Amino acid sequence: MSSSPVIKESHVDVLIIGAGPAGVMCANALIQAGVNVRIVDQRPEGLKAGQADGCQPRSLEIMHSYGSSLTDKMFKRGEHLHKATFYNPGPNGGIEVGLNIWTSWRSYADYRTLYRQRTTSAGAVNAPTARWPFGVTLHQGAIEDIFLEAMAEKGLTVERSTIPTAALELSQDPEGRRDPTAYIAKASSGIRRGIVTLKNLERGDVEVVNTKFLLGSDGAHSWVRKTLGIHMEGDNTDSIWGVVDMVPDTDFPDVRAQSFIHSHDGTLFIIPREDDRVRLYIQQGPESDVVDPATGRADKGRTSPEKLLEQGRKILKPYRMDVKGGEVAWWTVYVVRQRVAERYSLHERAFIAGDACHTHSPKAGQGMNASMGDTHNLAWKVVYVLRGWSPLSLLRTYESERRKYAQELIDFDKWWSKLFHSKPRTEENQDGVTHEQFLSAFKKVGGFTSGIAIRYGSSTLVDTTHQSLATNLAIGERMPPHVFIRAASALPIEVQDMLPADTRFKILVFGGDISDDGDRAKLQALADDLSKPESFLMRYGRGDVGKWEVFDVLCFSSAMKDKVGYLDFPEFFRPHYSKVLLDDEDMHGRSGGGGYSKYGIDERAGAIVVVRPDGYIGTVVPLEGVPFLNAYFAAFLLQTDTRSAWGP
Repeated sequence: MSSSPVIKESHVDVLIIGAGPAGVMCANALIQAGVNVRIVDQRPEGLKAGQADGCQPRSLEIMHSYGSSLTDKMFKRGEHLHKATFYNPGPNGGIEVGLNIWTSWRSYADYRTLYRQRTTSAGAVNAPTARWPFGVTLHQGAIEDIFLEAMAEKGLTVERSTIPTAALELSQDPEGRRDPTAYIAKASSGIRRGIVTLKNLERGDVEVVNTKFLLGSDGAHSWVRKTLGIHMEGDNTDSIWGVVDMVPDTDFPDVRAQSFIHSHDGTLFIIPREDDRVRLYIQQGPESDVVDPATGRADKGRTSPEKLLEQGRKILKPYRMDVKGGEVAWWTVYVVRQRVAERYSLHERAFIAGDACHTHSPKAGQGMNASMGDTHNLAWKVVYVLRGWSPLSLLRTYESERRKYAQELIDFDKWWSKLFHSKPRTEENQDGVTHEQFLSAFKKVGGFTSGIAIRYGSSTLVDTTHQSLATNLAIGERMPPHVFIRAASALPIEVQDMLPADTRFKILVFGGDISDDGDRAKLQALADDLSKPESFLMRYGRGDVGKWEVFDVLCFSSAMKDKVGYLDFPEFFRPHYSKVLLDDEDMHGRSGGGGYSKYGIDERAGAIVVVRPDGYIGTVVPLEGVPFLNAYFAAFLLQTDTRSAWGP
């Protein structure tokens, strides 16, 4: 008589289903924080081409916060986008300035004059406060590899060819759901009652995985979302686009710039890519029959790369666009869908992220960037709950912050996509879009498309009461970059490099001019307040002064380097010389200085800026505002002796 197969059973803090951008961002953040995490994916191997095509400036800042090696690899492997060009429709189809002028210009100077008259250029990113004011294009699989390499250094790899197969069911015990130490989610073989069946498609074996938290980052057709019973809200559009990745053979002069080409035959969007490739987004005409009427989805079987390129050539004429070597690296066709999930979690124990909870046009470069932003927001909050630092209710802010952003993104995408697929304005079509309108819109939305201007609204984590103390810092937005110098050595330090994604809140004390006795006395009084037992540092810091697990305190003085040294700072603020800085130029006058002014902080009055673990500003208070901060942190942090008070 044969025995029943032995079912493996394991325990994990967080189980992630789906190793796309949202999944690997989350997995890397959690493993770096020491969380017991597993990540599984249906694909037998990572992507080799296609899908998303690059990182916006804010995503680069986020990647950098997890270690400079991530951005170093991104910069080295990707293509940097600095220039954008915009082409007008020509009177006879196609676009202005093309091969038809070659018979009319008599010199290179003539050609340049015509070229400048007929095209407009701008920076590819319009975000003045971006640390890196450009995007970096690299195919999605290569970007995922950067995170996978960082995870591997910590011993975490993606378990591939693995899928969930059973019905999803969370614990029905309310008390159990409130206890983050409980394994309320069980991934099982289906032989016993549980939440998910994990099955390896290559070996055929199954496993019971007991998990405290579950994340579904498994794409637009998310199994986790459907099994949780979460519905998508929104619509399909009638906008159809083809995408082709290739090495071009062309005489188009701006093929290595981000180019927007608007013609009477449609719109073409060119993105330079790594390895001499480009990506073409090609608007499909009204005669296109690529949509399957039965499903409403684009059917690749109804078209081909050559058909897509044929439409692209109509738009680009009289320029030529061929495939060098005849090999297309990747291609697809899609109908623009603009949808957002009705909710992002179930009982703050199972979550969805990325394409699983929002879908939209990729032409603003937000899909992968929004997905990574989702789990960058979520990961530190999960860590706080797992460590017993915060109640479960902290996790509600994931949905309130990211769903609001996703809805704003959908609204933006509807407006942006309309500009892309609208016909140009002509005498016969006065409702069309002018070249000037498109260029103006491109410049206007730079803060949003770059990710730099994402702002989280008021909540337990975001309090704008004292916004006037730092007029150029938007509470709820990320902390902008600036160079200060160390008081001890005048070494230039970028402030964002002092804000790593290490799960700590950063308390940035702008302490005024310590060369002035009055200002130094105020700073000493602040040190005394922070040292009191009722101070948030002492109640929630979890560690000795200067070695807190929850906080890192940095102090910035407006005093000049030739008037003070680091020992002039109160001792409380200098447990290490690297913690005290000056708002002054470096020894060569090349960087630094002007930080107080840039942030809108009075050089004498100062302010305290609280930066969350994800780099966003939580609140700003005056130097006398420790009682305010005590109340602010009490709203979502737990004291050491209240680890069992998990909250509502």
